[in-house]
Amino acid sequence: RYSLFYNRLKNIEENEGGLDKFSKSYKTFGVNQFVDGGIYCKEWAPGAEAVFLAGDFNGWNPFSHPYKKMEYGKWELFIPPGQDGCPPVPHGSKLKVVIRAQNGELLYRISPWARYVVRDEDKVNYDWVHWNPPQSYIHKHPSPRRLKSLRIYESHVGIASPEGKVASYKNFTYNVLPRIKDLGYNCVQLMAIMEHAYYASFGYQVTSFFAASSRYGTPDDLKEMIDVAHSMGITVLLDVVHSHASKNSEDGLNKFDGTDSCFFHSGPKGNHQLWDSRLFDYANWEVLRFLLSNLRMWIEDYRFDGFRFDGVTSMLYHHHGIGTGFSGDYNEYFGLHVDEDALCYLMLANHMIKFLHPECITIAEDVSGMPALCRPVAEGGGGFDYRLAMAIPDKWIQIIKELKDEDWNMGNIVHTLTNRRYEEKYIAYAESHDQALVGDKTLAFRLMDAEMYTNMSVLSPLTPVIDRGIQLHKMIRLITHALGGESYLNFMGNEFGHPEWLDFPRIGNNESYHYARRQFNLTEDHLLRYRFLNTFDRDMNKLEEQFGWLASPPGFVSEKHESNKVIAFERAGLIFIFNFHPYQSYVDYRVVCHCSLTVICKYKILLDSDAAEYGGHERLDHSTEYFSEEYPHNYRPNSLMV
Repeated sequence: RYSLFYNRLKNIEENEGGLDKFSKSYKTFGVNQFVDGGIYCKEWAPGAEAVFLAGDFNGWNPFSHPYKKMEYGKWELFIPPGQDGCPPVPHGSKLKVVIRAQNGELLYRISPWARYVVRDEDKVNYDWVHWNPPQSYIHKHPSPRRLKSLRIYESHVGIASPEGKVASYKNFTYNVLPRIKDLGYNCVQLMAIMEHAYYASFGYQVTSFFAASSRYGTPDDLKEMIDVAHSMGITVLLDVVHSHASKNSEDGLNKFDGTDSCFFHSGPKGNHQLWDSRLFDYANWEVLRFLLSNLRMWIEDYRFDGFRFDGVTSMLYHHHGIGTGFSGDYNEYFGLHVDEDALCYLMLANHMIKFLHPECITIAEDVSGMPALCRPVAEGGGGFDYRLAMAIPDKWIQIIKELKDEDWNMGNIVHTLTNRRYEEKYIAYAESHDQALVGDKTLAFRLMDAEMYTNMSVLSPLTPVIDRGIQLHKMIRLITHALGGESYLNFMGNEFGHPEWLDFPRIGNNESYHYARRQFNLTEDHLLRYRFLNTFDRDMNKLEEQFGWLASPPGFVSEKHESNKVIAFERAGLIFIFNFHPYQSYVDYRVVCHCSLTVICKYKILLDSDAAEYGGHERLDHSTEYFSEEYPHNYRPNSLMV
């Protein structure tokens, strides 16, 4: 794998003048304005017979501005400035690339490199709008220093409002970012930013890879949003989709030059049978140029601090993970079923990002457990910094759905939270956007279900269902946060047990926005119990910020007691103790502590899920001091009683 990567990199160095120049192609492809006011246009359309540029600037004459055919399927056009020195293509004017296909048909296409596309309310398809304002947004604040550990707030700009509408970048900037900062998250991961024609696709059916979604505002609005996040010390990651592309041809990449291939594999190999989308040909030189340039554009133009790569499992294997289970056997990761070209692209992407912007962070969404995916490329690894611990949310769902409380297996919980390769960093999460979508249920909804509609008011009785749900919601999040990985992720609204599910407007729900929103206002109503969960989530993050357990070595688990339903472990100098027993409390319970034999250590309670401010029953005295003693317990020399 490293040999394949090295050869590709060497070819780029020899034929393109280096990775720096190769990945900067976003400055020359598409439609770009020169300093002198002229317009330089460049496209890759290997299957086209002829290429033209049409738009408002030439009265939509499809033949007046033909491109010149160059080598390797490239086409170029230069339009000089007007007599008054003004740009020939004004800012805000509409454009189309006109392709004469091999069968003679004229195809009106949006450039794959288009920076801004919009859709009029009375239209189905998007239009390409030339974005070149006289004064673009100027970033005022530097990016935050690279974080040792991430507390990620997974977000979607469009649903980030209690109102039933598509929310804006401005709304996120001034209403949501302060909330994220207050909750103690140091990183925001933005979904559905790359333009996607179908809103209900959650941003995963991308149509314009270089365009920030116009449904939330302008490119400058997004730049301002990222700049304000940086001013708060918040790192901003983009959920990037390079695993597949929308099948749209009128306003997408599909059949751009009139052929079945171009950016994609031709025939069945170029189609994802479950996602109904097109699959990139990662061995193609121009596809590599396109995707690498895309990453660089988001970093350098918008100042994103890194990426969460979506659908990595689909990229890594020719079977795309469809109908395939992964047990950890190494035969599953090495063989002809692995797509080495896709893996090589990921290695090139990570190498480029680390070479040009070493402060940037990359995350892999891989469910297969591909070994060394998060080791440096120089070691033959994939080059990612983190991978998502996707087994953890599945485990919590399975436990809550299938087991009685008294049947919870402490050893199985610990195994799932600690089952990761040494020195490959994982991002732990109890639930993400996947669990919030219609057809699934969030943890809060699984735990409390219909009673969330009637018994979340402090004026109503604390029923056993609500009491159990609130307590387990906090405990599940804390043990996942503290034991499950080297970073932590939460999907917006889930921190306070957002009721109901997430469903975008579509024909099946009469285009309703009722479920495509986040009711942050629920946490501000002091008569509702949502504020307890919100406060606990904030204090949990603040405590991690203070002690840094995510950046510490993995936790040492000293107890996983099946009959007592107790899990105890140490990490970052803290002792974490969880009592998952449905009805039994304990006094004088002995737990291990990591103290020197010659020193007596004093411990105090820092975070208590049973505290009144978190909706608990206040059964512990926080003024109590606990002292270690030289008393062997669970094969350790020191312990204390709690």
